[in-house]
Amino acid sequence: MLSMALLNLGLFGWLVLLALLVIGVIIIIAIVKVFFFVLPAAVIALVVWLISGSEVLAGIAFIAIAVLSISKRRV
Repeated sequence: MLSMALLNLGLFGWLVLLALLVIGVIIIIAIVKVFFFVLPAAVIALVVWLISGSEVLAGIAFIAIAVLSISKRRV
């Protein structure tokens, strides 16, 4: 039943489906980029937290690595 409904979408339905697919792919790509941007800073912050036990130092390390990553990308 569902497959027959997909075949009878019409032109407007196919365009909406294509637009939603493109939006979904763009959102997934953005999430992956943010993950890879945050990953090095999170690893360094985790190491600092494991060594020192201080959330403040871990936060400072996270922000420092994030700022360095941003400045490295702009050059």
